[in-house]
Amino acid sequence: MAEKAALNKKIGIVGGGQLGKMLAIAAGPMHLQISALDKTKDFPAGPFVHEFFEGDFKDYDDVYNFGKDKDVVTIEIEHVNAEALMQLQKEGIKVHPNPESLNIIKDKGLQKQFYQEKGFPTSGFKIYEGPEAIQAAVTSGEITLPFVQKMCRGGYDGKGVKVIKTPEDLKSMLPGESLVEDLVDIDKELAVIVARNESGETKAFNAVEMTFNPEANLVEFLLCPARIAPEIEEKAESLAEELICEFDICGLLAIEYFLTPSGELLVNEVAPRPHNSGHHTIDSCYTSQFEQHLRGVLNLPLGSTRIKSPAVMVNLLGTEGFTGSAIYEGLDNCLAIEGVNLHLYGKEVTKPFRKMGHATILDDDLDQAILKAKKVQNELRIIA
Repeated sequence: MAEKAALNKKIGIVGGGQLGKMLAIAAGPMHLQISALDKTKDFPAGPFVHEFFEGDFKDYDDVYNFGKDKDVVTIEIEHVNAEALMQLQKEGIKVHPNPESLNIIKDKGLQKQFYQEKGFPTSGFKIYEGPEAIQAAVTSGEITLPFVQKMCRGGYDGKGVKVIKTPEDLKSMLPGESLVEDLVDIDKELAVIVARNESGETKAFNAVEMTFNPEANLVEFLLCPARIAPEIEEKAESLAEELICEFDICGLLAIEYFLTPSGELLVNEVAPRPHNSGHHTIDSCYTSQFEQHLRGVLNLPLGSTRIKSPAVMVNLLGTEGFTGSAIYEGLDNCLAIEGVNLHLYGKEVTKPFRKMGHATILDDDLDQAILKAKKVQNELRIIA
C-alpha cells in the first residue's frame, strides 16, 4: 500500500499552548490535519486545530491514546511523557523529535554531559543531588561563588534557574538535583533556530541577539540580525547544524549561545521545537519557524531562511501586580506604528511576567526598529 502523501498525513501536537496555536496557523495554508493534546480546549491552540483532545501530556495513557491514530507526532513543550512517545515510535508512528534525544534534552545535566562527550563548546559544570550537596561542595572549596544553579528537570521560561553570588544566596537555592555552572562573562546572548528533515537536509535561520528581563529571566527584546561579526554568525549556524545532526532530530532545534568578550561561542541550552527566539520569523523571513518545523517533521523540502527585513521582537508580558482576566491597554497606539505586528496568544488570565503575546517590529533600519519596540513595550500594558 502506498504511503500517504505528506499533506494528507494526520499530525498530532503534544501540547496546546501558544506554540501549538502558531503551528496550527502555519499549517492552515497547506490545510494540514492538525490535532493537539492538552488539559483544556480553552488553551491557545484550541480554536485553531482540527481536533483538540483534553488530557495530560505528562500521562502515559493520554499521550499514547492521542498519538496511536496519527501519522506524525510532534511536541510544543519538552516536559511530555517520552515513554509513550517511544511506544508509538515502536508501533510505526513517526515521532519528532526522537524520544531518546528528547530525554537527554529534558534533563539539563544530561544535556551538558552530551555537549562535553561530543566535543561541543560549553561552560564548565558539575552535577549535584541537591542544595545540601552544593553547600558541602562550597564549604570544601570544590566550587566557589559565584555560580549558576539550574534544576536538572522541570525548568522553563526562566524558572528553575538561580544565580548564586553571595553566601546569603545559598540559603535560597532551588530544590532537587541540579547543575552548577560557571558564571560566564557574557558579551552577548545569541540564539539560532535550525531545521532538519529525514532526508538529511538542514537549514539555519540567522542568529538573533537576545536581551533578558532581569526579574523574570525571560527574553525581553530579540534583534535580528544579531550585531555580530560574520565569522561568529557562520560559527553559530555551523554549530547548530552539527548539533541537530548529532541529536538526530527532525523538525526544529533552537540553540542558545553565550558569546564571551574574547569571541568564544558556548552552547548554553537547546530546545527541540519552535522557540521564543524564532517568533520574529513569522513576519520577517520567507519561511516562518513554524512552517519550517512542519516541513521538517513531514520530510518536505525546507523553506528559505532568508530575512525580508531587519526585525525586533518584544515579548508582551503580564504587568506586575495584576492577576485575572486580561485587559490590553494601548493596543490602538501600538497598531498605529508602521511595521508593528501584534501576536496575542489568547490566554484568558494574565499574571505578572506571563507570556501573553509578542510583537514583531520591522524596519529597514534596525536601530529604528529598536526604538519602535521600546515604544510598544511602554505603550502596551496587560492588566486585569
